[in-house]
Amino acid sequence: MIPELSPDRVIPPSELIINSDGSAFHIHLRPDQLRDNIILVGDPGRVSMVASYFDTIDYDVQSREFHAIAGTYKGKPLMCISHGIGSDNIEIVVTELDALANVDFATRKVRPEHRTLRMVRVGTSGSLQEDIHIGDFVMAAKGVGTDGILNYYAGRDKVCDLEFEREFMAHTGWLPSWAAPYAVDADAELLREIGRDDMIHGNTISAVGFYAPQGRMVRLRLADPDLNEKIESFSYKGRRVTNFEMESGCLQGMARLLGHKAMTVCCIIAERRLTQANPDYKPAVRRLIETVLDRI
Repeated sequence: MIPELSPDRVIPPSELIINSDGSAFHIHLRPDQLRDNIILVGDPGRVSMVASYFDTIDYDVQSREFHAIAGTYKGKPLMCISHGIGSDNIEIVVTELDALANVDFATRKVRPEHRTLRMVRVGTSGSLQEDIHIGDFVMAAKGVGTDGILNYYAGRDKVCDLEFEREFMAHTGWLPSWAAPYAVDADAELLREIGRDDMIHGNTISAVGFYAPQGRMVRLRLADPDLNEKIESFSYKGRRVTNFEMESGCLQGMARLLGHKAMTVCCIIAERRLTQANPDYKPAVRRLIETVLDRI
């Protein structure tokens, strides 16, 4: 899906920084350390939780919030990497994972043969509907980014649901000072493999922040105090907006532009309508991790 660039283009060092050990600048992984099946998590500590299920460990690398462990699970090679909080981090991780797969670090040219990665983000989320409860698993069949990142890339309209975007903005009275939202479907193949009747297919809002962008007030007033109610009442082709998180839209959008397969599934740890939250959510997250590992 990438708008064409010359195959002879040499990517300048200022645009793709490669460390002295031959690893990508932020995630500190080398091309030989990449695996095709990738689980992404927000919390660096959760990488060790995922890896505790591995049969073997090939490496354990950490730099800033980016923690990666690769190994095998029931004989299948895979890796888990953390991305921290927010879509800006997702852009970094997906871009550098793609570079490991599709850029020759020696020549700084795009490889002629495209390598496709399969990326499943396992996260936590807050529900926006009264019938979606703490402990439920919700897949972002459509991720709606409100951060604006995908709007900086040529070709974004080719991977986005433009009708959804128009109807969503009209229904919510989206303020012109906010970044225009973008809506991207998860990979259909991954949805079939990971999702069964024990998961909810949802429209997931990827908020650009945790507090005001998700309707939380601590000491400051909101620009639109009614935004959450508008989002909750929105329906597109019979499907509601189900939950808030902060990364699925950018993950799914970047993956589609770069020719990869991606999806997000979250464990619900808060019910926004009922103002309830569960701080002891790790057992439910473990169940979700076990489920994804068995199905990826």
